[in-house]
Amino acid sequence: MKKIILIIALTVAVLSACNQAPSRDNQLRPATDTNEAARANLRLGIEYMRRGDYEIALEKLNRARAADAKYSGIYNAFGLLYQQLGRKHDAEKNFKKALKLDPGDSSTMNNYGRFLCQVGRSEEAEKTFLRAAENPLYTTPEIAITNAGTCARKNDRARAAEKYFRQALDIDKTIPTALLQMSQLSLDKANYLSARAYLQRYLAVARPTPASLWLGIRIERKLGDEDALSSYTLSLKNNFPDSRETGLLLESEATR
Repeated sequence: MKKIILIIALTVAVLSACNQAPSRDNQLRPATDTNEAARANLRLGIEYMRRGDYEIALEKLNRARAADAKYSGIYNAFGLLYQQLGRKHDAEKNFKKALKLDPGDSSTMNNYGRFLCQVGRSEEAEKTFLRAAENPLYTTPEIAITNAGTCARKNDRARAAEKYFRQALDIDKTIPTALLQMSQLSLDKANYLSARAYLQRYLAVARPTPASLWLGIRIERKLGDEDALSSYTLSLKNNFPDSRETGLLLESEATR
């Protein structure tokens, strides 16, 4: 669930997909309708962003823009880069520039929606995600819908979040982020068997994380399955000993 949540993961046509399974949450693609210099520098900029080498990424994106100042994908990449650097004004300016050049680009709309949610503009974010999903040319509308759900849940709108996650899973039953969050929502509502089922579906398509293992521990404590509880507990302690979730586990064990 490498997710609305963590360093932004980039799915790029020329690179292998990255949080997920969840790394499908953000998409950037190199230009297909611009010159080779712009394409090459955009690819390099995206790759350096993926590595966390932001200074070099900025240099490459500047070169891409110099080669073709009218290609919208470059500004989409700039928006993500500036978002990572905490330069909110510059991030929004570039997302808007990308959408001005290509108003129907759902990839940019999805990334801009994540930005809006991050800065607390949840209503705008939700509308932007849904606009992205409604585009018939967008190949992964379920990702934008999942992002709408994540943003809704972040803003304590559990009912809306569940609606979006269900819609996304109707399109693709294997979205890790939606499955994991549906498990958490089910646990919150004391629907423990449903929470277990969603978590099992998540673990069938994604690697365990500290968050998913800690979720499993809490579910199995409620259901009373000592074998499953022991399995989740050992996995969390052995594989993620320094995680926040392991700390929460140890605290909870001390008070049981």
